[in-house]
Amino acid sequence: MTDRSLVNIAFYAALIAALGLVPPVAIPFLGGVPITAQTLGVMLAGVMLGPVRGGLAVCLFLLIVALGAPFLSGGRGGLGVFMGPSVGFLIGWPVGAFVAGLIMRSTRDMPVLVAAAFAAAVGGIGIVYLFGIPGVSYMTGITLPQAALGSAIYIPGDLVKVGLAAIIAQTIARGLPSALVSRNGS
Repeated sequence: MTDRSLVNIAFYAALIAALGLVPPVAIPFLGGVPITAQTLGVMLAGVMLGPVRGGLAVCLFLLIVALGAPFLSGGRGGLGVFMGPSVGFLIGWPVGAFVAGLIMRSTRDMPVLVAAAFAAAVGGIGIVYLFGIPGVSYMTGITLPQAALGSAIYIPGDLVKVGLAAIIAQTIARGLPSALVSRNGS
């Protein structure tokens, strides 16, 4: 792995942490799983860096959180966050970034805006919810359908994040195409 790759991974881990400064909106009926801006960083990591680097950026962020850094939205950190109802979403983040990166890599012939929106939606919503909903169900004792229905409240905000990720990716690709590592073949 090159120095540039390590810098990119660290930058996107830091971006996810910075997005944690946006105050969370708690959803009391889902065990308090908050609505956060951090999934935008997860989407961007995969869309911009590709599968491996994007997934590693999110893993680095989660490792720092596990070590106690209060970088999750609302100032949360430490191993305890992996014992709560949002654990499934947290586990889904690196997988979602990986899948978003795979989609960006495999859609090189599509316009960046369209490919990034598709990649962010599938990786940042579909895959993350695939892990998050069972996590909520298990940790709160509610059924999977109840957890899925309760998680629907997150979809409008996540769709806004998908749009932002696509616009950001397109803007960066126009101004600095080499920053769209997911499409540069490495």
